[in-house]
Amino acid sequence: MTVTPFWQVVVAYLGMSSADVAVRLFPQLEPEDYRILLAIELDMSKHEFVPERDLPNLAGLTHRQVEYRLNRLNKLNLIQRWVGPYLGYTLTPAGYDCLAINALVKSNVLAAFGKPLGVGKESDVYDALAANNEKVAVKFHRLGRMSFRQTRRVRGYIADRRHISWLYQSRLAAEKEFEALKTVYSCGVSVPEPISHNRHVVVMGLIEGVELYRVPELPEPDKVLEEILLNVKRAYIKAGVIHADLSEFNVFLKPDYHILIIDWPQFVRKNHPNAEMLLERDVRNILRFFQKRFKFHRDAQETMRFVKKEEVPE
Repeated sequence: MTVTPFWQVVVAYLGMSSADVAVRLFPQLEPEDYRILLAIELDMSKHEFVPERDLPNLAGLTHRQVEYRLNRLNKLNLIQRWVGPYLGYTLTPAGYDCLAINALVKSNVLAAFGKPLGVGKESDVYDALAANNEKVAVKFHRLGRMSFRQTRRVRGYIADRRHISWLYQSRLAAEKEFEALKTVYSCGVSVPEPISHNRHVVVMGLIEGVELYRVPELPEPDKVLEEILLNVKRAYIKAGVIHADLSEFNVFLKPDYHILIIDWPQFVRKNHPNAEMLLERDVRNILRFFQKRFKFHRDAQETMRFVKKEEVPE
C-alpha cells in the first residue's frame, strides 16, 4: 500500500476552507487524536491557550503520546501552538469542525459530505448524505470571522457575557438556530427541517433554490411576497417567534417558486422588549426589496396589521 508523505497531506490542504480540511481529515484521525482535541476543547473554557502540561491528565495519555499527537495535529492545522510564559495550544476552526463531524458521523446522523452550497461571513453550508441516504444541508457557524465588538452588537444572546471565545459564540449560535427551527417548523413555517446539531454545526433538510436577492425578475411577485408574509405571520402568531434579521438574503426561492426562510440564530420571542420593532423591521425589509426590485408596492401599516392579526390561513 502506498502511503502519502505527511508533508504532501499538509500542502494539499493549503488554501482550502476549514470545513473542507475537516471533511477530508476526520476519517484519518485516530482515537488518540480525538482525545487530544477533546481535551483542548474542554480546557479552553479556562484558558485561551491550553497549557501542554495539562493535557496528559485531561487526555489520559503519556507525555510522549501527547507530544507526538500535538505535533501531528499542529502540522495538520487542527490546533495552533502558542509560545509565551508557557507552551499552550488552542483549537483551530478545522479542529473544531473535526470534533463536530466525527460526533455526527458516530451518532449515525451523517454518512458522507458533498460540495459547498454557500460560504458567508458567519457560516459555511455544505450538502451531505444522511445515514438514511437522504440529502441534507450541514451548516457550520463561523462567528469568529466577525470582530467581537461587531458580534456583540448583532448577537443579543452574547451581549451580556464579558469573555467569550469564537468557539463558544459559534456553538451558541448553532444551538439558538436549532431551537428556532424546531419551534417554527412544528408550526408549519416554511423552513429547512431541523435534523440534528452538535457544537457549532446544524444539520437540516436540503436547501434547494437560490437566494431571493439573486433573482432578477419574478412572473408573479405578489404571490411570492404573500407567501413570505404568511410565513412571517405564522411564525409570529402560532410559534410566538420573530426572525429579527429577515431580508432578501435569507429567503430562498425554490425551483417551484415556493420559499424557505433560513438563518434564524438571531430570533426573538414574542415577549421580547423589542419584539414589535424587530417584527416591523423584518416586514419593511421585505417590502422595500419587492418595491425596489420588482416594482411591487404594498403598504407597510396594512401589512403589519395582516401579520399581527390572530387568524392564520392554513
